[in-house]
Amino acid sequence: MVGGNVLRCQGLVRRFGDRTAVDDVSFEIGFGETYGLLGPNGSGKTTTISMLSGILAPNAGSVELAGQPITPSSVDAKRSIGLVPQEIALYQDLTATENLRFFGRLQGLSGKALNARIDEVLDVVVLRDRANDRIEDFSGGMKRRVNIAVGLLHEPQLLVLDEPTVGVDPQSRNQILASVENLGSGGLAVLYTTHYMEEAERLCDRIGILDQGSMIAEGTQAELVAMVGESDLIIIEGQHDESVPGWCREVVAVIGAEQTSRGVEVTSTNGTTTIGPLLAAFETHGVDVPGLQLREPNLEAVFLDLTGRALRDR
Repeated sequence: MVGGNVLRCQGLVRRFGDRTAVDDVSFEIGFGETYGLLGPNGSGKTTTISMLSGILAPNAGSVELAGQPITPSSVDAKRSIGLVPQEIALYQDLTATENLRFFGRLQGLSGKALNARIDEVLDVVVLRDRANDRIEDFSGGMKRRVNIAVGLLHEPQLLVLDEPTVGVDPQSRNQILASVENLGSGGLAVLYTTHYMEEAERLCDRIGILDQGSMIAEGTQAELVAMVGESDLIIIEGQHDESVPGWCREVVAVIGAEQTSRGVEVTSTNGTTTIGPLLAAFETHGVDVPGLQLREPNLEAVFLDLTGRALRDR
């Protein structure tokens, strides 16, 4: 990540009557960084996105994009944002190229520069061969890819992707993820929200977790896992003598061991480095290992620990 921040949100608060939807939320996104904003439904994600995009004014706090304040009246500053909403925002009876040309003109682009940029963004979302087809003939996943192309058209400094893979086919979903992976290499900052934890694990450099309007945790995946103290789990399959868990606990980096219906379950601070010494202990004691599984803590486990709800809870 190149030094410096593209987006800076500080102390954002938004109330709707007596209900506080967002309560003192702060975070930053750097150049070339993909930042995941996760949370159960009703956590405040949509309201936060509306404030940082200049659609909704906060009751308190501030948003800056490349040092410029963002408010509903900040027309020039908002030109540096590419917002890709959950809903398809395209004209169904126009072709992909005609949609891009229309939105490009709204952004002040024209002529050869606009035509060249249309070709570039269609290449990014791998739809150059469908440039002259009507949107109404596209699959849902292809429409979302054109939506992303519109968001990229004016070369924003920040691209906001609000659940861009909801309801799309596997091929389009994989293409969207591959496209997002390549965006940061050009210095583009990306804010990414999703209900699919594996997407956040694959794409995001850092992650902020919202719950009930507050930012309850933030960091890299490794930092979030460490925050809640999750450990690696090694499962030595099969039923073993009751003495086995005892000498398993003597292996370096092992936190605990117990016999379960799945086998001997060993928790470790570092499963990868523990497997070798653990297998050596089994060999020393003359005990066969019919099978072994290593389960490292993931973002889903962290999310459940912090919020008590799965990300897909609706």
